[in-house]
Amino acid sequence: MPLQMTGAPSDPDLIRLPWDVPLEEWPEHHLVTLPRGISRHIVRFARLSGRVYAIKEISERYAKREYQLLWDLNRLDAPAVEPVAVVTGRREAGGEPLDSALITRHLQFSLPYRAMLSGTLRPDTLIRLLDALAVLLVRLHLAGFYWGDCSLSNTLFRRDAGAFAAYLVDAETGELHPVLSEGQRNYDIEVAHINIYGEMLDLEAGGFLHSSIDPLAFAEQLCRRYHRLWDELTQEEIVEDVEWHLIDQRIRRLNSLGFDVAEMMVRRKAGTARLIVRPKVVDSGHHQRRLLRLTGLDVEENQARRLLNDLDSFRVAKGLRHEDEAIVAHRWLAEIFQPTVTAIPPGLRGKLEPAQLFHEVLDHRWYMSETAGRDVGLEAALRSYIDTVLIFKPDEKAIIGAPETDATGL
Repeated sequence: MPLQMTGAPSDPDLIRLPWDVPLEEWPEHHLVTLPRGISRHIVRFARLSGRVYAIKEISERYAKREYQLLWDLNRLDAPAVEPVAVVTGRREAGGEPLDSALITRHLQFSLPYRAMLSGTLRPDTLIRLLDALAVLLVRLHLAGFYWGDCSLSNTLFRRDAGAFAAYLVDAETGELHPVLSEGQRNYDIEVAHINIYGEMLDLEAGGFLHSSIDPLAFAEQLCRRYHRLWDELTQEEIVEDVEWHLIDQRIRRLNSLGFDVAEMMVRRKAGTARLIVRPKVVDSGHHQRRLLRLTGLDVEENQARRLLNDLDSFRVAKGLRHEDEAIVAHRWLAEIFQPTVTAIPPGLRGKLEPAQLFHEVLDHRWYMSETAGRDVGLEAALRSYIDTVLIFKPDEKAIIGAPETDATGL
C-alpha cells in the first residue's frame, strides 16, 4: 500500500515530512519543542509555514477512528483539538511497515497541566484546572460524547481570565452517541476519578503536590463539581404560577455559567396549579457569542465576560446608556481594546493572547488603583504591567527550546 494522506491538510509540505522514519527518530530540524503531557504513543510537534502540528504515531485503525471522532466533535463545536489528516501506508526505507500517524493542529497558547508546574502546584490552581475539566466533561456529555479516558493528562488548558478553559486532546477511547445514558455518564465520571487520583499520587510522589491536598479527596471533587453543574443544566424545576421570576433567575444562573438556553419546556403538574419547567441548554458560550457578534473578537468564555464588563463600564463612563449596543462596542474596540493591545512591544506579544493580556492589564489597573486610593487610569496601568509583569512571563504561544515535559521529567 503506497503512502497516503487523508483529511484536509492546508500545508502541502506535510506530505514531504520524513514519513519513512519512525517518529521518535525524526531529525531535529523538522521538530519544535513544546511541553506535552503523558501519552501512550510517540508524539512530536512539527512547524511548517508558521503553523505547528502535533503528530501522533498510532495504528491505522485507531488513527482513522480518532480522526473521525475529532472531526465530529469540531462539527459539534465541542472543545477539542482540530484534526488535520491521517497518514497511512508508511514504510521504512528497507520496506518494514510503520504505524500510521494522526496529525492535529496545535492549540495555540495551550499547555498540558504538568507544564504549569512551578515548584509546588498551588491548591487554587489545581481547583481551577478541575473546574475547567468538569465543564469540559459536561459539554462533551451534552453533545453525546462518551470519553472513556478522561484525565488531566488527556486535556489541554488555556488561560481564560482568572480561570482555565479545557480542551480534549485524546479521543481514541471515545464514542459518539445521540444521547448518553446515565450509566455511560456515571462510568465516564468513575474513570475520570480513578485517573485523576493516580495523577495526584504521581504529583505527590514527585514533590509537586501541596501538602494540604489529599489526592483522593481532590479526585472526588471532580465528581461533585460535575454533578452539581449537570443538575443545574438539566434538572426540572417545579414553580407556582405566580413565581415565574424564579425561571428568569435560573436562566441568569445558566448564563453566568456560560450556557445558553435555547427553549423552555413547560407543563402543568396534574391536579395542581404548579408548573414543571425544564430548560433546553444548547451549549456553552453565551458571553463568547455576544462578544463575537458585537466586536468580532473570538475569545474564551471568561475572557468574553470580562471584556463585556469593561465594555459596559465604557458605556456608562461615556454616557452612552441609550446608544445602540453595536455602536458602543465599535467605539470601545477602537478606543480601548485595540490601542491597549497594539501598545505592547512586538517582542512581547507572544507572551499571552490579546484577550488574556487585556484581562491582566485590567487586573493590574485594579490593584494599582487600590494601592493608590484612586483610579490610576489604563495608560499608566499598561506601562506598569509591561515593565513589572509581562516581561517576566514565559512565551505561551510557543515555548521554543523549553525541555519537554514527560513522565521521566517528573
